[in-house]
Amino acid sequence: MPTNHEPKTYMKTEGDINLTEARSAWWTEHVDDAARAYLQEDEDVFLHQTLSTPCLNVLTSCEGIYVEDMQGRRVMDFHGNNVHQLGFGHPAVIEAVKQQLDQLSFCTRRYTNLPAIELANKLVTLTDGALNRVLFAPGATSAIGMALKLARAVTGKYKTLSMWGAFHGASLDAISVGGEAAFRRGLGPLLPGAEHVIPFNSYRCEFGCQDEAHSLCLKPIEYVLEHDGEIGAVVIEMIRNTDVQIPPVAYYQKLRELCDRYGALLIVDETATAFGRTGKMFAYQHYGIEPDMMVLGKGLGGGVFPMAALLVKEELNKAQEMSVGHYTHEKSPVGAAAGLATIRVIEEENLLDHTNRLAAFMKQRLQNMMEKYSVIGDIRQIGLLVAVELVTDRKTKEPAVKEAERVMYSCLARGLNFKVSKGNVLTLSPPLIITEDELS
Repeated sequence: MPTNHEPKTYMKTEGDINLTEARSAWWTEHVDDAARAYLQEDEDVFLHQTLSTPCLNVLTSCEGIYVEDMQGRRVMDFHGNNVHQLGFGHPAVIEAVKQQLDQLSFCTRRYTNLPAIELANKLVTLTDGALNRVLFAPGATSAIGMALKLARAVTGKYKTLSMWGAFHGASLDAISVGGEAAFRRGLGPLLPGAEHVIPFNSYRCEFGCQDEAHSLCLKPIEYVLEHDGEIGAVVIEMIRNTDVQIPPVAYYQKLRELCDRYGALLIVDETATAFGRTGKMFAYQHYGIEPDMMVLGKGLGGGVFPMAALLVKEELNKAQEMSVGHYTHEKSPVGAAAGLATIRVIEEENLLDHTNRLAAFMKQRLQNMMEKYSVIGDIRQIGLLVAVELVTDRKTKEPAVKEAERVMYSCLARGLNFKVSKGNVLTLSPPLIITEDELS
């Protein structure tokens, strides 16, 4: 295991990192010699990076809402990298992938295939036809890149406006519109024209908004759109996934109006929130608006196959003379089969209704905990996506960073895995197939 050193301040704000004394204590107390040997082998061969290598432990299997490590511990996974709407290894998705592998495992360039066409049509249907052109990609980071290219081609403007603290992927173009320091810092010039503003935050509003619509939060966006005059697209996570920021309806309706007024496309990144996580198929459907483009990924492949998509309005189908994506695995029949199976399970098992029922149950349980424990400063929830923000004092809202890390490792030792965001926010994202008994 690596020698410990004090992580830089900005690293502490990004998540449960792998360079703290608590992580070393976990390795000592909960990882046996056999697993430790594999972790060392992993550390010796993979590039080191914060939030990843060195790793926490070695997994050997996953099923349903559980992952299992080399010590035989089954752990409920409330993290799952947001691919696990159906949990892990859902039989319908596995069977669809197996059948497709036997029939058509790859679609070579300049050809199409029936699963890809069917999945594209199904995604269009899920938007009620509002977004009716589709392009697939191997991952959502690539889909973000396609959206940025298309926005430039259609609008003739190269500038974008996005949020500090946002995450849109790890490639150079994606981190340019993203705003997390752990991905951007120290890399020098990024994509030109990528402008940023302070994001919405209901608990720590930088503008001291007193109205429910948080109208002051929109002032910087309006100012930049008006005075720059060359912003071609606003790129935004509908719901900030990591620390679960949930803007009010009026916020997005006003943002839609601002984009229309100043000629900017609205690109929504639903990589982590689509396919039922928020209680609707897509998070934008809570807001009574239509985006110009939507990026999908993660859960689209059912937690089995990497698959992403870009959906856009018909009037944006104007880039025939350029290659917007052109990825080798663009129309993967196996990925499409996984995606179709995922959507079919969500619909046939009524997982949207199930999510909303369990969300109400989870909300009440967490409210009871908040009344009991003063360290809980705020709870933010939409569907089965929850943030529990820990503070040392509810009046000062001082982030309880050490306490959050202790809670995380204590829960992990008891069989529950989740992500820590911003250093003090417990992000709970259980599989949508979880039962009330398991949730309680």
